[in-house]
Amino acid sequence: MTDTRLSRRQAMFAASALPFAPLLMTGAAQAAVPLQGPAMPLFHRAKVGGFEVTTLLAGSREGDKPQETFGMNVPAEEFAAVSAANFIPDDKTFNSFAPVLVNTGSELVLFDTGLSAEGITAALAAAGIAPDQVDVVVLTHMHGDHIGGLGGATPTFANARYVTGAAEHNNWSQAANEGFDANVKPLNDKFTFLDDGGSVVSGITAMAAPGHTPGHFAYRIESNGAQLAVLADTTNHYVWSLAYPDWEVRFDQDKTQAAATRRQMLGMLAADRIAFAGYHMPFPGIGFVEAAGDGFRYVPASYQFMFG
Repeated sequence: MTDTRLSRRQAMFAASALPFAPLLMTGAAQAAVPLQGPAMPLFHRAKVGGFEVTTLLAGSREGDKPQETFGMNVPAEEFAAVSAANFIPDDKTFNSFAPVLVNTGSELVLFDTGLSAEGITAALAAAGIAPDQVDVVVLTHMHGDHIGGLGGATPTFANARYVTGAAEHNNWSQAANEGFDANVKPLNDKFTFLDDGGSVVSGITAMAAPGHTPGHFAYRIESNGAQLAVLADTTNHYVWSLAYPDWEVRFDQDKTQAAATRRQMLGMLAADRIAFAGYHMPFPGIGFVEAAGDGFRYVPASYQFMFG
């Protein structure tokens, strides 16, 4: 016969639980929270030598028909097979816009400004930075998703000076472009113009990376023996552009030169094991690259930059 008597301890627990029984019985319904959808943080901070490097999620965009932008020169079957092999859909894409903020200890240097003033200021606020604290704004090139946060006649970064490549500025100055006229032109008298190898501040050097635009620049950041490259739009997608550098990208103005630049820059990073920040890489957009077959493999950073 089974002994159904309760021990003294069991009886005391049962008695103490009685007032909460309705709550326990209905807890599942009361705990329900509405679904809120996918989300990402607005900033990610890392150490590069004595510098702090913060990537800022200034905007994002979902799109379809990605082969209208990437891999335009390959058959649809190849594009679909490569996408499937990398666990990504061939009919959808998700694009991040990630400016880079470098704190050298004496100056705050911002690379690019996103699609809008609202986007970049929200990301900066999340990182604890006010726009008027930015000392230098560097434009890697003049496409709209890089200059949209400047503010034009009402500057977003009221105390900043501005830096860009001389060839890039000359190219856009000579063409009728609404975005350039509204955002960049009102700030022209605050610009300093660089050539290849020019210095933004100590430890930040321009590297010519043409093709995406005629005067597109990447930048090398160096501090205490550590390095990181700001690649901007040298490569635009971690598979469809980085892993397959010869695949054409719609927004590359000179597609042949852009592919050659990708191979050169990615080959250098792979050989020297230098990390990079990519404007459109999966956020937080910092990683490494290694040679893989006829292309390259993207290796997202994990905790390498927690230590300086």
